[in-house]
Amino acid sequence: MQMLFYYQDAMVREFSATVVKQGIEKDGRTFIVLDNTAFYPTGGGQPHDTGTLNGITVVNVEKVADEIRHYIAEALPDGVDIVKGVLDWDRRFDHMQQHAGQHILTAAFVELFDYQTVSFHLGRGAVTIDLDVENVSESELVAAEALANKIILENRPIETKWVTEDELAQYNLRKALSVTDEIRLVIIPDFDNNGCGGTHPTSTGQVSAIKIMSIEKQKRKVRVHFLCGGRVLSELHWRKNELSQAAKIANAPENEVANSVTKLLTVQKGLEKALEEAKNQLLACEALDLTEAATDGVTGAIYEERSIQELQKLARIIVAEDANVVALLVGNHGDKLQFVAARGANVDSVSMKDVSTAVLPLLNGKGGGSDAFVQGGGKQTMTGAELLEKMKEVF
Repeated sequence: MQMLFYYQDAMVREFSATVVKQGIEKDGRTFIVLDNTAFYPTGGGQPHDTGTLNGITVVNVEKVADEIRHYIAEALPDGVDIVKGVLDWDRRFDHMQQHAGQHILTAAFVELFDYQTVSFHLGRGAVTIDLDVENVSESELVAAEALANKIILENRPIETKWVTEDELAQYNLRKALSVTDEIRLVIIPDFDNNGCGGTHPTSTGQVSAIKIMSIEKQKRKVRVHFLCGGRVLSELHWRKNELSQAAKIANAPENEVANSVTKLLTVQKGLEKALEEAKNQLLACEALDLTEAATDGVTGAIYEERSIQELQKLARIIVAEDANVVALLVGNHGDKLQFVAARGANVDSVSMKDVSTAVLPLLNGKGGGSDAFVQGGGKQTMTGAELLEKMKEVF
C-alpha cells in the first residue's frame, strides 16, 4: 500500500510530486493525478482539501477508483512533470480540529453514558454527531463537554496506526469496523481507539476547545451540534459583538441584557395593544361618519396608503353599524388600486360580487369574496375617485 503524504505526516503543508496523468471529466472538469499527495480527498465525513498546484487553484479532490484526482481551475502547461503543492492550511487545520474534536466528544458520550454515535457531518458551520438515543439531558451534555475539554487540556497524543484484521483484537474499539483491509486506527491513549481514514492533529491540545451549541431530535436519534478550535473563537467573536450591540441598545450591562430585553418587549406589547385599541376607536369614528354620510344606502371613501386589512375592518364596522348600508372603499398604493365592497345584513337586492365583476377587468386585477363582502385590486389604470364611481354604478 502506498503511504500518502497526508498519512505520513498530517502536518505537511507543502510537497513536490510527479504528474502521473492529466485528464478531463465528462462534465468538463480538468484533473491531474500525482504519484503522491498531501491533499486529502473527500471521505469519512471529512471534506477535501484545497490549495494550489504550481500556483493553479485546486478546487476539489476526490478518490475515483484507485486514483486521487485533483480538480484544478485550469490545465497544467504541456511538459510539466513535477508540481509543487501548497495546501490551504487554514482549511485543512480547521478540518483536523473538527474531526479530532468529534472523536473526543463521541468517546466522551461513550465513556460516560454508553451513547454511541451513528453518524457525523463536518460542514462549514457547526459539526454534528447523531447519538443513538432518543433523549439527552442538559446535565449529560454538560458532563460530556467537560470530559472532552479535560482530554484536550491534558494534551494527550493522537496516534495513528495501520493494523491487520487479526491485530484488531488487541484494541478496545469504540465500534466495530466495516473494513477488513488497510485498517487505520486513530488512537488517544487510555481514552479512544477508533477506525478512521481522516486527518488529525498530533495531540488533543491542538483541538483547543469543544463547545456544544444545541441539540435536536432526528427521528429516534439526538443530533448534537458543536464547534471545535478556531470555530469556537469565531463564534465567540460574533456573539460578543452582537451582545455588546444589544447591551448598548438596551442601555444595560451585558450580563443583564436578557432581563432588559424582556422588559422592553413587555413595554412594546403594551404599546402595540394600546395603539391597536386607538386605531379601532378611530375606525369606529370613521365608520360612524361614513354611515351618516350614506346616500341612497351607499357610502364610499378613498384612502391613501391604507392597507387592505384596514379597509376590510372599516367596511365590516360600517355594515355592522347599519345593516341597511353598502360600504365601498378604495385605497391608493403607488401604482396599485385596491377596493373593498360590503353590504349590511338587510341588503339583499345586489351581490357584492357584481361590484368586483364590474371593476376588476378595468384594473387588470384579481379579487374574491362572497355575495356580502368582496375585495380586490390591480393596476392603477384610473384614479381612485374614478374607481369609486365605477363601483357606485352597480347600484
